[in-house]
Amino acid sequence: MLLSGLSWGSSPCIVAAVAWEAGKPLVIEEVEVAPPQANEVRLKVLYTALCHTDVYFWEAKGQTPVFPRIFGHEAAGIVESVGEGVTGLVPGDHVLPVFTGECKECRHCKSKESNMCDLLRINTDRGVMLNDGQSRFSIKGKPIYHFVGTSTFSEYTVVHVGCLAKINPAAPLDKVCILSCGVSTGLGATLNVAKPAKGSTVAIFGLGAVGLSAAEGARIAGASRIIGVDLNPKRFHEAKKFGVTEFVNPKDYDKPVQQVIADMTNGGVDRSVECTGNINAMISAFECVHDGWGVAVLVGVPNKDDSFKSHPMNFLNERTLKGTFFGNYKPRTDLPEVVEMYMRKELELEKFITHEVTLSDINKAFDYMLNGESLRCIIKME
Repeated sequence: MLLSGLSWGSSPCIVAAVAWEAGKPLVIEEVEVAPPQANEVRLKVLYTALCHTDVYFWEAKGQTPVFPRIFGHEAAGIVESVGEGVTGLVPGDHVLPVFTGECKECRHCKSKESNMCDLLRINTDRGVMLNDGQSRFSIKGKPIYHFVGTSTFSEYTVVHVGCLAKINPAAPLDKVCILSCGVSTGLGATLNVAKPAKGSTVAIFGLGAVGLSAAEGARIAGASRIIGVDLNPKRFHEAKKFGVTEFVNPKDYDKPVQQVIADMTNGGVDRSVECTGNINAMISAFECVHDGWGVAVLVGVPNKDDSFKSHPMNFLNERTLKGTFFGNYKPRTDLPEVVEMYMRKELELEKFITHEVTLSDINKAFDYMLNGESLRCIIKME
């Protein structure tokens, strides 16, 4: 079941960017990609993007390193072949591979309140496929490990069917590829979890790609004031494109930023979304919402040993603290509609894309992100 025009064998040699060790430049290599097994799909990746999560695990700071590895998880491509038992996808379908999945059978998948699939929830340590505990990538017989079940820095990759969202074939893949992770996470944190009413006030902590996506969600929801909080003043100008109306740099004040925001908003904002993973920002995001109805949503991932405290009266005064994973979107069920939001021009994606490179220049994408120059760099695979 191969796409028309392909003539290579069942385990073809293709080109991929391989990370051989932590923090070292990726190397363009010829890699063999095995055919999909039961409940797996092999897809041709056309566009992928670099997310900070790729950089974090490439640097191998604070987690178990798994190398050699093919990173990448924000992408768009076309189904090339399917394994036994795959339904709902056929060669030629346009798809977004996602780092977390939806088996549609577990309690989480059957619940309207959760997207944390028991079978396919993100696993950053596993470098092999669920079906047989083996990698589908190899170089001269040596396994090259997977990353979060996607490994999209490769011309072809093999993904569990539950981690693929079938989308409108008319959608431009070089734009909607960024919906596979960061943009959907921030957008959903606001629209699905914070749920600001039209005319409400919203504070966004952290103005990177995820935070700006959260601001985009507040803009779409019709918030009257969107207050961006960041330590980097260079981000303030860019954030205006995403609906941010006011800016607060905590460095500019000699009192807690939550007090600054409360003073600005007559007691606090209606909603806040925290997108940094910094413990102090989490506390501030919770304590800056208004008593009685304020809701704070935590998106950023903290270090594994972190903890924070807030006085219980903040809860008794009817403030609400929530967390979210991938913006509460179920990948297979919900992402197609997010793509349609873009197609209807309700969601703007172009402003997130600051750079474009080819696969051979992928290390430039890392440089852009490490230097703080990019929101999203699109990597064209051919």
